[in-house]
Amino acid sequence: MATTDRQATTLALAHALSAAERGLAVIPLSRTKLPALRSPHRDDPTAPLCHGECGRFGHGVYDAATDPARIRELFAAAPWATGYGIACGLPPHHLIGIDLDTKSGTNSSAALRELALRHLFTIPDTVVVLTPSGGRHLWLSGPPDVVVPNSAGRLAPGIDIRGAGGYLVGPGSRTEHGEYATAPGTAHLAPAACPPALLRLLLPPPRTHQPAAPASVDGHGQGLVQFVLAAHEGQRNTRLFWAACRAYEDGIGPALVDPLVDAALNTGLTEREARATIASAARMTGHRP
Repeated sequence: MATTDRQATTLALAHALSAAERGLAVIPLSRTKLPALRSPHRDDPTAPLCHGECGRFGHGVYDAATDPARIRELFAAAPWATGYGIACGLPPHHLIGIDLDTKSGTNSSAALRELALRHLFTIPDTVVVLTPSGGRHLWLSGPPDVVVPNSAGRLAPGIDIRGAGGYLVGPGSRTEHGEYATAPGTAHLAPAACPPALLRLLLPPPRTHQPAAPASVDGHGQGLVQFVLAAHEGQRNTRLFWAACRAYEDGIGPALVDPLVDAALNTGLTEREARATIASAARMTGHRP
């Protein structure tokens, strides 16, 4: 391995140990941001599901540790690691990661502000990690008795959630595209408590029987309408906004306005509220309402 790679591994281990001192469980990552250690069961398709019970390394976030000796063993087994991942959902912080992406071409920061205005919450001062692509990871702390699932784009386009079973790339990690770094003025902060209104948006809706989407809507549009129909109180505007954004991004926004309004009415929104939300989504994606 080249000297620079050895240096990157040494630095990654140092950052990982520092994170562990703050109570954050870590695993080594490769330059691709994936766990550096492959599953020991990868060549055995008949192997039972294992989360580390076999005693070997290579189980992703299930290997995550805060014990310095254990962390050194993990990195010794992966001398090619150039970064580290921080497992979400574990005590004491029960970390929730809000991943604001920029690669999709959407303004995820603006979408989060829109959600905050609609649902009356404020993102508190907390740890912010800057990604090589120009995105941001916001670290929040969740309640110990709540399991926040991972999701991609469910909250709004360009916003991914890292919850239980997921991990965040830790600051100081080096990847194929550059280095992750803590935003100035946030390194000393602890993950702030997730606002209750935001936490409600992060949780999956209860499963209930929903009416079918209108027969006049086909394919992808029908899926978006069904997504709105499945909304429950507290997520109706959010789901409608997300679906409308996707519709405009996919070029079917104007044709889907009335079916989306009808679906929103079915969930309990007024027509005025529904059309205002869809118009906001149109503006967000660069279209005229």
